[in-house]
Amino acid sequence: MDKVILGGMAANFCVESHLRDLVEKGFEVAVVRDATAGSKLPEGDAYLAALINFRWFANDLWTASQALEKLASAR
Repeated sequence: MDKVILGGMAANFCVESHLRDLVEKGFEVAVVRDATAGSKLPEGDAYLAALINFRWFANDLWTASQALEKLASAR
């Protein structure tokens, strides 16, 4: 296994942490942007911050529909 599709609850904590760890270990990672979330605070939007960071680290950023299409075509 060398490819991972990643989603999860807290975009700017759990998902980003796992993304960085997986990339550092050599995995190709696609993050499913609408399969994660982040809080909005007076100081800023954690989800938007995570999306920006995902663009830096992930190999790709998909929607859930795109992920399903790619999985179906890989069969």
